[in-house]
Amino acid sequence: MERTKKGDFIEIKYTGYVNGEPFDSNIEEDLKKINEKEKARESVVCIGEGFVIPGLDKALEGKEIGKEYEIEVSPKEGFGERRRELIRVLPLKAFTEKKVNPRPGMVLALDNTIVKIIAVSGARVSTDFNNPLSGKNLKYKFKIVRKVESEIEKAKALFEVIFKFVPEFEVKEKIIVKGPKVLEGFVKAFSDKFKELIGKELDFEEKNEEKKKYSGEEKKA
Repeated sequence: MERTKKGDFIEIKYTGYVNGEPFDSNIEEDLKKINEKEKARESVVCIGEGFVIPGLDKALEGKEIGKEYEIEVSPKEGFGERRRELIRVLPLKAFTEKKVNPRPGMVLALDNTIVKIIAVSGARVSTDFNNPLSGKNLKYKFKIVRKVESEIEKAKALFEVIFKFVPEFEVKEKIIVKGPKVLEGFVKAFSDKFKELIGKELDFEEKNEEKKKYSGEEKKA
């Protein structure tokens, strides 16, 4: 029976639990328990490259395709231990300037970071910047559905993790990213990583829609 190894791209189905309740999943029936409006998405990861938390990442290595597994994950191998220095007191105006009225128990995004409001006292707000799952023991149930061989699927998975979005691209001798000039720096910075994991470097081709539109109108005139 073929087993997975570090560097393999795989598709996984999984559900993560904390205190017996699901907190993350890409399995439709489990996801509905978390958020009825969410739709399950395919999840492709590269083993050993930090696509998922360390405990789950390590567990994906040496596993059989199609077999179901269950693991326990400690805080150290999950979302980390709780850190006292991440409990902070902020001025109320840091919230009101963003048109937010903080209340105890509220969880919100502040400067791209999840923060929980602990208490509000006058013009001071006690906040917790720890990940809500930090310090928690977790359980994961997962199954490796298949080994991913498609270079397009691999590239999409890498783009989602590294770029945080999937740009327009095509796969030839190199993986050619098409888009505005601002993308060129990212392409150069991560070309070696794509070469390492997929076997193909990144290349860049500028595609400026506004420039293209203007050129077309100029020709018509």
